[in-house]
Amino acid sequence: DLPPDTDAYSPVVYAKAASNLQRMLDARVLERDAAEFYYVYRIIDGTHIQTGLVAAADVKAYDSNRIRKHEFTTLDKENDRVRQIEALSAQTGPVLLAYPAAADIDALLAQAAVGTPDADAVADDGVRHQLWVVRDEALKTALTRAFDALPALFIADGHHRSAAASRVAAGRGAPAQANCNKFLTVIFPHHEMRILAYNRVVKDLNGLSPEDFLARLQVRFDVSAIDREAAPTASGTFHLYLQGHWHALRLRPEFIPKDDPVASLDVSLLSTWVLGDILDIHDLRRDKRIEFVGGARGLAGLRARVDSNEMAAAFALVPTRMEELMAVAEAGQIMPPKSTWFEPKLADGLVSHLLD
Repeated sequence: DLPPDTDAYSPVVYAKAASNLQRMLDARVLERDAAEFYYVYRIIDGTHIQTGLVAAADVKAYDSNRIRKHEFTTLDKENDRVRQIEALSAQTGPVLLAYPAAADIDALLAQAAVGTPDADAVADDGVRHQLWVVRDEALKTALTRAFDALPALFIADGHHRSAAASRVAAGRGAPAQANCNKFLTVIFPHHEMRILAYNRVVKDLNGLSPEDFLARLQVRFDVSAIDREAAPTASGTFHLYLQGHWHALRLRPEFIPKDDPVASLDVSLLSTWVLGDILDIHDLRRDKRIEFVGGARGLAGLRARVDSNEMAAAFALVPTRMEELMAVAEAGQIMPPKSTWFEPKLADGLVSHLLD
């Protein structure tokens, strides 16, 4: 809608977003509900299915850490989200949350997701998004009680959106029940959520020859050649692509910390014993010698970066598990950057939360 050289943070961008939202409301592409509803949201990606609840969560629950965090935010990204929410007086992008195993909630969601969906669309990537409006008062009450009984919810993706919503609410100073004191979420059972590997590629070997690099790795890892391209499956194991060949790196148990939910993560183990100790890469957010390859791009994406000589080596990791994410959040700790890649992605704008 704007010239390609437009500054992404220019006031004209936020103004255009606001006018687009208003245009869709005026044309009834989007329609405001006359009453408050929950929505059951199902995502189907091939054989993978996850069913959750779209709801407006309380900012106070986020501020008090009942909605648990596991990631730092950056001020620039927070400011961008604040400006977008204020310009629209709406939240159009939901925060992805997880609830710990709760069979009663699973059953309530299954009860609501029957019959013809109120919205049903297949996105360009082939992922199907379905939505049921929960109009039944008894079911709405049961869902509210079930979620209120949970000790915590966990942010999977959307830390900047959550932080921005909290700042907007504080800035408006409205009564507790005002719409601006809530923020848009989709809450899935943790056991249905899918985290894909978030792999790493490095531009150089810190002055080491490939042979010297492999020798350094053997101090703490059992290193072996791999006959065929395959992703690692066991925690503490990494697959290295170097000079056209794959190697399995198995970290010896004595180098894996016990009872530390952050230090024992595979992303942390690789950072500690390879990226930091051997390659002198310590700041994953700022160091230009490392990049990250997440999601479905997989091993072929890693191989291509190295074969083109753009990168010197690639590391394939086992995906972080939801249980590991929740353990970090419960401990009040922070995960390393680029630890999780969630797929399928939520559809922004399928449901929006108006603040006025």
